[in-house]
Amino acid sequence: MSGGLHPNPLRLGVNIDHVATIRNARGGDHPDPVRAAQIVAQCGGDGITAHLREDRRHIRDEDLARIQAATDLPLNLEMAATDEMLAIALRHKPHAACIVPERREERTTEGGLDAAGQHNRLAPIVSRLGDAGIRVSLFIAPDPRQLDAALRLGVPVVEFHTGEYAHAEGDQVAAELKRIADMAALAAKNGIEPHAGHGLTYENVQPIAAIPQLAELNIGHYLIGEAIFVGLESAVTRMRGLMDDAR
Repeated sequence: MSGGLHPNPLRLGVNIDHVATIRNARGGDHPDPVRAAQIVAQCGGDGITAHLREDRRHIRDEDLARIQAATDLPLNLEMAATDEMLAIALRHKPHAACIVPERREERTTEGGLDAAGQHNRLAPIVSRLGDAGIRVSLFIAPDPRQLDAALRLGVPVVEFHTGEYAHAEGDQVAAELKRIADMAALAAKNGIEPHAGHGLTYENVQPIAAIPQLAELNIGHYLIGEAIFVGLESAVTRMRGLMDDAR
């Protein structure tokens, strides 16, 4: 079932970075992230997310054009706020560019972007991307200060980092969920489209998916991990169904 059939649809963006991680472990060209993108398109995914990192540890530059050519799904390019990545985004013109923090030593994106502290660095990059017709989003913590910074930067989209929610235990789960729900409502009220992602699984996705203002979830590592056991189509289809049921 496609989320588009629902009166208040929630899009699923699938991050295919870790298909490329497995490929790069041997240095060849299998498994191909392009094939993953095609499978996602066939089984109810609404978009493809790919993070081109400074060290090219998974997605490579040449993958971007190949992914764009292989499917009609919109490409969401996750990128650091650097001149190199800005030039690549302007060359490839993805549907969307999500600016994320990046430290070379981290295994994954460990937290939200400090949009408040990096306003002067981000403003020209946001402006250049927007002028090129690329939909800009910021990957931020569900925090009023960061949302205020996103408003001042004029971005149309924010993606709330759900890692704290995903790792929470006990009473903290409800507290983190409320924080995300409150910030999603505040973003929507201020004309910013809220998305969410990081650490989402079959077990924890539904409370997030039930937040009515959220328009999109981006899920990657978990789906690629499940795909090893059940196949990518089955993994995406199950996640799509859980999201739809939550609405």
